[in-house]
Amino acid sequence: MRELKFLWEEDGQVWAREMSDLLLSFHRRRQKHGEFNERQFKRAWQRYRNVVRRGRYRHPRLAPGQGRSAQSKAANLLDRLEAFDWNILAFLWDGRVPFTNNQAEQDIRMIKVRQKISGCFRTLRGAQIFCRIRSYLSTCRKQGRNLWLALQSAVSGAPFIPSAPPAGP
Repeated sequence: MRELKFLWEEDGQVWAREMSDLLLSFHRRRQKHGEFNERQFKRAWQRYRNVVRRGRYRHPRLAPGQGRSAQSKAANLLDRLEAFDWNILAFLWDGRVPFTNNQAEQDIRMIKVRQKISGCFRTLRGAQIFCRIRSYLSTCRKQGRNLWLALQSAVSGAPFIPSAPPAGP
């Protein structure tokens, strides 16, 4: 979504705005009515492919042998939108797949902040310990646990262990 917004606002790429609007409309529909059935998904996928096609018309893939010039940011994004279309639209039919990767970005943010402030971890073991603690706290937060009590339990040898998620289809 960030890249689409950039291409629309900075480069005036109409197809990028159309794709953003389309994905958001899919998301709203999914929130309101639940997972798409096969027919609904096929129709949504076709609409998605039509927008990608309009973008590709404006930014064709460089043919092999056209020299070593770099593709535009729009062409690179279109490559990913084509290659990973089922992954991008997975949230439509599988309720376990989030619409955005914001949670994943939030989960690694503290590690990047630590790295930025400290410059690096002094040892691999120190990095592993830090990541294990952050992972434990992130899991506890997602499970609605009190972080202070979860840390106390872990230190006393009785850490919170989440239950396994339900098996997929």
